[in-house]
Amino acid sequence: MESAAGPVAPTSAGAVRGVVDERTGVRTWRGIPYGDDTSGVHRFRAPRPARPWKGVRDASAYAEPALQGTFGWGDAVYGTEDCLTLDVVRPDSDDVLPVVVYFHGGTFVTGASHEKVLQGHNLAVTTDVVYVSVNFRLGVLGYLDFRSLGHDCVANPALLDQILSLRWVKDNIARFGGDPGNVTIMGESAGGAAVAHLMAAPAARGLFHRGIAQSAPCASVHSRLQAAMWVRTLIDGMGLSRLTTLDELRGEDARELVRVGQSMLINSREITQFNTAFMPTVDGTTLPAHPIDAFEAGEQAPVPLIIGTNADEASFAKALYQTSKARTRAALRALEVFDSANAHRVLEAYGHAEGRGDFAELIADAVFWAPSVMLATAHRRAAATWMYRFDYASATMRRLGLGAMHTADLVAVFGDPLATRASKIDRFSSRAGLDDISRAMQFHWGSFFHTGAPGEEWPRYGFRCDDMPGRATAVFRDSFRVEYDPKAEQRRAWEEFDMREWGTNREDLVESLAAFFDVSSAETAQERVRG
Repeated sequence: MESAAGPVAPTSAGAVRGVVDERTGVRTWRGIPYGDDTSGVHRFRAPRPARPWKGVRDASAYAEPALQGTFGWGDAVYGTEDCLTLDVVRPDSDDVLPVVVYFHGGTFVTGASHEKVLQGHNLAVTTDVVYVSVNFRLGVLGYLDFRSLGHDCVANPALLDQILSLRWVKDNIARFGGDPGNVTIMGESAGGAAVAHLMAAPAARGLFHRGIAQSAPCASVHSRLQAAMWVRTLIDGMGLSRLTTLDELRGEDARELVRVGQSMLINSREITQFNTAFMPTVDGTTLPAHPIDAFEAGEQAPVPLIIGTNADEASFAKALYQTSKARTRAALRALEVFDSANAHRVLEAYGHAEGRGDFAELIADAVFWAPSVMLATAHRRAAATWMYRFDYASATMRRLGLGAMHTADLVAVFGDPLATRASKIDRFSSRAGLDDISRAMQFHWGSFFHTGAPGEEWPRYGFRCDDMPGRATAVFRDSFRVEYDPKAEQRRAWEEFDMREWGTNREDLVESLAAFFDVSSAETAQERVRG
């Protein structure tokens, strides 16, 4: 039940009126603009602050999400280019509270601030925080670098949107009872990667004070070669001339751009080589270096960090190939496109990926666990770091072979057992164990929000010493426990593997891009697409 007369808060662009949800005990303001419209001539450009309005703006309804596909029948597209909005939730009190800014996941192409599991009512009340959930540009409009067509654009619109939202929080959150000097950025999947990207982004420095990265594909960053390839694929898919300019693309229908972008993901075989169409790009400015390089050089924000993954992130991959030889070949191809010299060592650490479980574990570790360990290993030299693994899965999920799959941790952290799509599979299982794990995770997350550290029983991801083995990892399964240096053999194999630059052994791609750029030699094309 929501009260009729809602709370009013002033912002730098104008006042907003929210609602009090008496059922959950929160005040909430929805669909607050933090940036101006990004359509038309503003497409592919840096975001601008929201335009001021007069009077009190109604903030009782969620705004449309960023324009995105549904990945269902009919290539349906929904949302809006005018998507730079955020939602604020806080307990119905007048206390000044820590702030949590959440960036949603969705493989850089889908998602919304107000997905049911991310609305944050339970989390805000249980951990006593002001919770801010953000919309930002996605897919073609937010995560594709068009500089191969010209320089009248920015390489990373979505990352710049996220930085603008943090500036809005710094300037405005005190009016909602939030402490601008105590801001935790948090996200899962692509949103977890956003945490790593923001930590590596100079323009975001000082806008947050802690970070939580859940199931973050931290190494999912485009090289210029990848971005140029996908721009060419988009233009071909649109049926446009390869001489198409940025201004001409700004005149195209945004829904058609998104629709073609969706087909690039669905129909491409490149995904089996970890080459997805949409990711941030190392551009030398907003994202000066690959996050792994930035962290290893100590150039990231030196703030406390919780980072971790789920035990069965890619359990779906068990069904991808029918024979052991096919799984081994697929795994080797995917690894060699990054680092052919060390691919075999990684493959050996996973039993050559012959078994379905081994193959799925390798895929999950390549995308989520290994890069997270790399960041944690580097970050512990700069600031306090804690690592976790989410192992909890009901008997039903284990019986189905899905285990603690991707997004399973959201149910526990947000305390809403039926809010995700994956949880619908498990709706009739006992929740006793999940409730216990949810309470434990919310305790540790809440402690981190307030103090910059989880509970005392969770040791830091530290170094080996005389009386401690190092690399302490909290495991959330049926109960809380700590393991030291889990999967040490696989970790050491990944330490020698370079996953920063996609495109090794893809000279065929460089040569084909020479024709796209209409230049005289593959060498010149390589210089252009690799920056």
